[in-house]
Amino acid sequence: MEKKIAFLLYVSLGLSQAQSQEILPTIPDYFDVVTADIMKGKVDTIHYPSKTVGNDRTALVYTPPGFTKDAKYSVLYLLHGIGGDEFEWLTNGQPHVILDNLYAGEKLAPMLVVLPNGRAMKNDRAEGNIFDREKVAAFAAFEKDLLTDLIPYIEANYPVYMDREHRAIAGLSMGGGQSLNIGLGNLDKFAWVGGFSSAPNTKPPVELIPDPKAAGKALSLLWVSCGGQDNLIRISQQLHEYLDTNGIPHVYHVEAGGKHDFAVWKKDLFRFSQLLFKP
Repeated sequence: MEKKIAFLLYVSLGLSQAQSQEILPTIPDYFDVVTADIMKGKVDTIHYPSKTVGNDRTALVYTPPGFTKDAKYSVLYLLHGIGGDEFEWLTNGQPHVILDNLYAGEKLAPMLVVLPNGRAMKNDRAEGNIFDREKVAAFAAFEKDLLTDLIPYIEANYPVYMDREHRAIAGLSMGGGQSLNIGLGNLDKFAWVGGFSSAPNTKPPVELIPDPKAAGKALSLLWVSCGGQDNLIRISQQLHEYLDTNGIPHVYHVEAGGKHDFAVWKKDLFRFSQLLFKP
């Protein structure tokens, strides 16, 4: 416990890249490669009724190796980017493979991972002009869909804890902005929040956290990261500077040489997931 507290405080001080790399979990070469002879989790497709959108919507649910309805699980809601959908992480990021390997090494707390479609509109496919005003607005509308439709569905159909201490939200790019906006805007619902290479849909820091003292007390983990060569890094930097100035504990990581792609986001998931739902 003392080592974990020291780790979080150390990273939150905004150290040099070389120093930060030394204290982050080492990423092995095989972290995203299917490993034989280990227990595997399962990815299912679900369809949940959305009063927000007015039709049934699709999401994916990863259940961990050894999943049983006789146990209780925490939940991570993992969001995609503006050009993706509920399948983007699965297709490009191999989250099930990364998590299976971590479970095999006994590095994760038991959790479900829900991969929703963050574009809350009837035609939620990533087609045509993905920057169309209506489609961009649908990403903001997803907050209501998540809180009033998807989370209640998951809690009614899976053996999960229903309190904020066992609920996390994170995402990449547009989904990173959503995660910060939704998570920090609903601290009564989420104790664990992560933004990977968050996009300009992220609210300004003072709007995200108008009461730094209260947020600091409520958050179990706030993770902010970005690739060092990502053109959107200013979003993460501005948030980190605000958090640092206001004394809000957080993890800030810049991936050296990293760009706006899954080579960075897979590593974010590998590191972020290991910190979740632990004392």
